[in-house]
Amino acid sequence: QVQLVESGGGLVQPGGSLRRSCAASGFAFSGEWMYWVRQAPGKGLEWVSTITPLGTGTDYADSVKGRFTISRANGKNMLYLEMNSLKSEDTAVYYCAQDIQGRVRGQGTQVTVSS
Repeated sequence: QVQLVESGGGLVQPGGSLRRSCAASGFAFSGEWMYWVRQAPGKGLEWVSTITPLGTGTDYADSVKGRFTISRANGKNMLYLEMNSLKSEDTAVYYCAQDIQGRVRGQGTQVTVSS
């Protein structure tokens, strides 16, 4: 079955950086669009970023554009999210997902941006 396992969360100061990773299995990863979504405390799921199957196209929410970079390594079935210039409002549980609504997603890992 589909498995998405995230890693790389943690506590970081404002302005800092983190790299999120997601290991995918149980489906044809290289043929799928992939997504990152997040859920801040007390809020619903929010789309963060999209990447096309070959990684040639990407898209970002306005709130993270210019600061976050999505990428993938199809040979390793891995999805990544490089997060720079982090702000307190980026504090959330981050999930990699098979769909933009996040209905099929991993277990998520917490990212906390705080001084």
